[in-house]
Amino acid sequence: MIGKRAKDISIEQAAEHIFGYTIANDVTARDLQFSDLQWARSKGFDTFCPLGPWIETEFSPAGKLVQSRINDEVRQSATTEDMNFDVATLVSYVSENVTLMPGDIILTGSPAGISKISAGDFVECEIEGIGVLSNPVA
Repeated sequence: MIGKRAKDISIEQAAEHIFGYTIANDVTARDLQFSDLQWARSKGFDTFCPLGPWIETEFSPAGKLVQSRINDEVRQSATTEDMNFDVATLVSYVSENVTLMPGDIILTGSPAGISKISAGDFVECEIEGIGVLSNPVA
């Protein structure tokens, strides 16, 4: 989560613009994504991007385990060392294209293993050092 306005900042300046870290469950309706040939509607429904369970302001993203589970079965698992780009690089890059304002959230992606969810499923997203975001699927 961004803590102060950021525009055209360097990688070295990124940390001073970050307020904290949280977890996002970035739900996508894949059927709509592929039929619409873009992502706006497939990611834009109410309840499709829960955040939480809180914002951790004393967090270092280096070497942390990132997992998602559906009905207690691990579907995604990797560490932040596996990310294509580190957080500072992402914040800097986004700030070159969009003015970031306090409260803005940048989702950094997730490990391989996206899975279909259905009504009745229970999804947990976990980042070591932050906690677990739990959501039922309706």
